[in-house]
Amino acid sequence: MSTPLVFDRSLVRRRLSRALSQGYADFLLARAVEDLEERLSAVLRTFSLALDVGTPTPAAAEALRRSGRAETVIRLSPVPEPGSVLGDEEQLPFFGERFDLAVSLLALHGVNDLPGALVQIRRALKADGLFIGALLGGSTLTELRQALAQAEAEIEGGASPRVAPFADLRDIGGLLQRAGFALPVTDSDVVRVRYAHAFALMQDLRRMGLTNALNDRRKTPLRRATLLRTAEIYAERFGEADGRIPATFEIVWLSGWTPHESQQKPLRPGSAKVRLADALGVREGGPESNKK
Repeated sequence: MSTPLVFDRSLVRRRLSRALSQGYADFLLARAVEDLEERLSAVLRTFSLALDVGTPTPAAAEALRRSGRAETVIRLSPVPEPGSVLGDEEQLPFFGERFDLAVSLLALHGVNDLPGALVQIRRALKADGLFIGALLGGSTLTELRQALAQAEAEIEGGASPRVAPFADLRDIGGLLQRAGFALPVTDSDVVRVRYAHAFALMQDLRRMGLTNALNDRRKTPLRRATLLRTAEIYAERFGEADGRIPATFEIVWLSGWTPHESQQKPLRPGSAKVRLADALGVREGGPESNKK
């Protein structure tokens, strides 16, 4: 079965290239890089060869080099960039178990085949190699989605795909396991940014390369009346007391290790040496047996 083409990948790269040339809005990425450094600080290991998979700017690779946690860092960049390998997160140009560490910040939410991309990352890692990634999650831009849908329904008689379908936190752990990662861990960081109005938010999205690149997008621009109504609805439904509006960004974090015999493994059913009731210090026999 072929993978549905949700995103126009060439358009994704062109939008990112435009954003970089106009001054990339890096506040979310800066937060993710800082969080990555904190997460790696808990890993008592130095990595000989690390890979940055498609992070929009060199910020993650530079942080790894500064930290000394990785002796050598190779960066796969989605757009031409000095000192980096040009490539696509869906088609890694690396073969065999080469890397000890792979990271990817705010890139994988824009691939058509996320399970396939995770499989490729796992195959590029050595045994007991670590992957840490961050991508935009399901509650991202929930306010804008609702305002756009209502405005299009009112002005144009129906809504069209405008905002990407982001991955849900509940599904990510399963995707890691399907890709062959051991010890998968997922969590999310919800970031709320306040703007003067919806147009300021849209400008930041353009400067992050996050404007509409869906394959099924309507090819004609939004009408001016629809944009104005979107801003009105946004302010009416979500505006705060001082007149500013919030925008939600959910950063979903995922990590996993390539399997290795040294890693912890779950015990086989029935192999426990101590009864659960003894470990908890309660009487066995159901809820009624613990009442006094």
